[in-house]
Amino acid sequence: MNNFFTDPRFDGIKPFESKVWLSSPTMHGDEQKWVDDAIQTNWVSTVGENIDEVEKQVAEKVGRKFAVALSTGTAALHLAIKLCGEKLYGKPAVGHGVLEGKRVFASDMTFDATVNPICYEGGIPVFIDTERDTWNMDPAALMQAFELYPDVRLIVVAHLYGTPGKIDVIKEIACRHGALIVEDAAESFGAAYQHVQTGCFGTASILSGNGNKIVTGSGGGFLLTDDREDADKVRKWSTQSRENAPWYQHEELGYNYRMSNLIAGVLRGQIPYLEEHIGQKKAIYKRYQSGLADLPVKMNPYGVESIPNFWLSCLIIDEEAMCETVRGETDALYLRESKKSCPTEILEALAAFSAEGRPIWKPMHLQPIYRTHPFVTAQGNGRGSTNAYIASSSIDVGADIFRRGLCLPSDNKMTPEQQDMVIDIIHRCFL
Repeated sequence: MNNFFTDPRFDGIKPFESKVWLSSPTMHGDEQKWVDDAIQTNWVSTVGENIDEVEKQVAEKVGRKFAVALSTGTAALHLAIKLCGEKLYGKPAVGHGVLEGKRVFASDMTFDATVNPICYEGGIPVFIDTERDTWNMDPAALMQAFELYPDVRLIVVAHLYGTPGKIDVIKEIACRHGALIVEDAAESFGAAYQHVQTGCFGTASILSGNGNKIVTGSGGGFLLTDDREDADKVRKWSTQSRENAPWYQHEELGYNYRMSNLIAGVLRGQIPYLEEHIGQKKAIYKRYQSGLADLPVKMNPYGVESIPNFWLSCLIIDEEAMCETVRGETDALYLRESKKSCPTEILEALAAFSAEGRPIWKPMHLQPIYRTHPFVTAQGNGRGSTNAYIASSSIDVGADIFRRGLCLPSDNKMTPEQQDMVIDIIHRCFL
């Protein structure tokens, strides 16, 4: 690791007086009002006015008929996958997952919460490579995947960093093959594709209220659907599948996944500020785009049909401007080169001056837990029955973006002066 305080490139720079975060919660005061109301009325468990109201608010914001408030986005993903699995394969015996032994197509470049619930239900994730246009699931790779695995009937697709994927094309491919879609919109609340909000495109879709999201309850999540029967089923599952009886009667497997009225109170105070947060995040993205325009880097892309929520601003370094670098499982090394840099150097420099960045999500097919799972690229290559890793960046797009990309400090409380200093630090990495 470089000592940036003795590096002459960084002469005159002092650490930020207060840390500049990647994306921290932004409270407005209304949150306290609704949490206090829950405490004062003694509705602090998994029922209450806050839950009822926040479900209505979220459904209206997104444009779905029903939103079911759950403990986390991961819980919402699990129940969305279970719900779609039952539609496809029927109800499993107790102790067996609804996807037992079934392959499921999944976004490759995402957080593992997108994928893990497939395994909770006994499924086998098949990872679909990323496209350069949006950094999301590549429709061309998805078509190749159906050629290889024509029996697949479920697709789990995520919208990365608040930018929608080409969900219209993905839906058309799914429809052609009789497949259902679980849409992970955890990072893209408020984003739109062809003027339709993300969260509207899945048979079941989900949102997250995790602490770093564009609005937060410190936790919590939502399952979105247009089917009342599906919404009622998910609510039942989320409260241990209790039957309507005077005693505790259970006829199917259930979960303790319901949102608390306290978390719902925080979200109830946050949701009215969604558009304000999006505007602040967009200004951050545009300031980076302008301030870094003279460097050999590009911002995370989006198409004309998309309106991102700009949750995280990211960059990717041009190949010719990458210094020599290598990553192990838990660490990285690089050689300092004039007029070149790499994600590790930039992230270390930002951290030295008390600003938080992050590597791009490491693709799922590179994760130790999932390395034996199939991986399909637009060329139909990747890991098939031979399990051979294809290293070429022209083939493995996700691995290339991971190698050259990073997430920048994107906190909506960051001042323009703080962002200018972040931009200056990045410039100095390329001296």
